[in-house]
Amino acid sequence: MDESPAVVDVPSETVPPRHMPVVLAGVAVTVVAADQLTKYWAVAALSGRPPIEIVHGALWFNLTRNSGAAFSLATGATWLFTVIAVVVSLAIVRISRQLGSTWWAAALGLMLGGAVGNLLDRLFRSPGFARGHVVDFVQLPHYPVFNVADSCIVVAAVLIGLLGLRGIGVDGSRHRG
Repeated sequence: MDESPAVVDVPSETVPPRHMPVVLAGVAVTVVAADQLTKYWAVAALSGRPPIEIVHGALWFNLTRNSGAAFSLATGATWLFTVIAVVVSLAIVRISRQLGSTWWAAALGLMLGGAVGNLLDRLFRSPGFARGHVVDFVQLPHYPVFNVADSCIVVAAVLIGLLGLRGIGVDGSRHRG
């Protein structure tokens, strides 16, 4: 008996597959714009100030600069994360030609927008080109300070995991196990 998963086309998408790269690009551009605008605001409004409590005991705006990866891991390896962000961005652009799922387009758009948002910081912020520190400013209790790009990358990862669990392929096909 063959136990390989069957591939079943699911015509549940309302957006034609040829428009999926447009969905991905629209989400990515929106994320980059929101990320960069909020970082511009954070630097202008929070520089030299102590954390500002927004929701009592639950949310603060606290300006920090991160030269490493998430959770301030590998500080000082900014150049490595610059290269990784470029590779991830190019891989997403390459995959976009196969898109047949609006959910995958949205998830990859969130991932691309987040990667590009933080890449712009690494390229153009102090202390210099390809060595810049990422601006973080959203703080929750018992959690590292983060930004809009970081949160979009996390949401994208969760969406990609859920799509994988549901057996939905990048091309929109559904695999049953």
